[in-house]
Amino acid sequence: MLILGIDTSCDDTAASVVEDGAKIISNIVSSQDEVHKKYGGIVPELASRRHIEMILPVVDEALKKAGITFKDISAISVCKGPGLIGSLLVGVCFAKSLSFVHNIPLVAVNHLEGHVFSSFLNGVNPEFPFLALIVSGGHTSLYRVDGFGAYKELGRTRDDAAGEAYDKVAKLLGLGYPGGPIIDHLAQEGTPDAIDFPRAYLPGTSDFSFSGLKTAVKIEVEKIGRLEAEKRLLTSQPLRFSTPAVLNDIAASFQSAVIDVLIGKTVAAAKEQRLNSIALSGGVSANKSLREKITEHAPKEGIKVFLPPLYLCTDNAAMIAAAGFYHFKTGQLADFTLNPEAYLHL
Repeated sequence: MLILGIDTSCDDTAASVVEDGAKIISNIVSSQDEVHKKYGGIVPELASRRHIEMILPVVDEALKKAGITFKDISAISVCKGPGLIGSLLVGVCFAKSLSFVHNIPLVAVNHLEGHVFSSFLNGVNPEFPFLALIVSGGHTSLYRVDGFGAYKELGRTRDDAAGEAYDKVAKLLGLGYPGGPIIDHLAQEGTPDAIDFPRAYLPGTSDFSFSGLKTAVKIEVEKIGRLEAEKRLLTSQPLRFSTPAVLNDIAASFQSAVIDVLIGKTVAAAKEQRLNSIALSGGVSANKSLREKITEHAPKEGIKVFLPPLYLCTDNAAMIAAAGFYHFKTGQLADFTLNPEAYLHL
């Protein structure tokens, strides 16, 4: 059973063909990083316009790479939200048009559900029930997954998502966009305990908070700037604020605080729910230090960790097709009244 997945939830235009919800036949992603880099973040209007330009060639390439035509497709699975409403509209309208013209069943998938099922494309799947940590630029949430369609939210961020905090700190430091990979790279050369940044564990809950950490970085940067400005006055030396060593230490200390909270809260939630499997997904799950530390720490607590390959961590249509397979299999079809939703709970 071949499912054509389409995802335009944010700034990546993606299409994929997946067999039986598990085997990726093709997976095409058109990134918009270069479009948004100079603005230090995603510009919604620019994102939706680029989706309009790229959606047809991306879907055509996915079918071509899979060596199939629309006659071979069992269903079209499209992301209906959450995400940027302008971007979502492009994907949903295009999917409905394809469904109508080619008389192919249509299914609608929650973007967060897609992230959960990205773990089912890795060849080694977590067994139900398991704990899902979805950590990206727009989401930081913990879900208990008891089966397809059986999701219970245990916690979410109360302010910034982890990936959003990465992007904002990177912008504060003048590092560019997207911030996650840049900070992760610099952190490898820094000292994680150089700066004692706060960790918001929010005892008694499975919620997250990264706004205070972001503010603490801002205060530290301002303090370092004042100290170096004073040195320039005293020594008349052209010392620069944020030398490579300083940047590396800030990046490493910030990242250490984020990862400590993510791992601490996730492992605690798994133990509280008596679950012995954790599945990570979302863009931040590609972070090198996070992957290393959780695979080192969780097994000591008797918990297995499932990590999707790097190309399935960020937004992609293969995960939408994987989840869509189960919707189609259980007869959960969408009709032409389908509209995207910018805010959508799982």
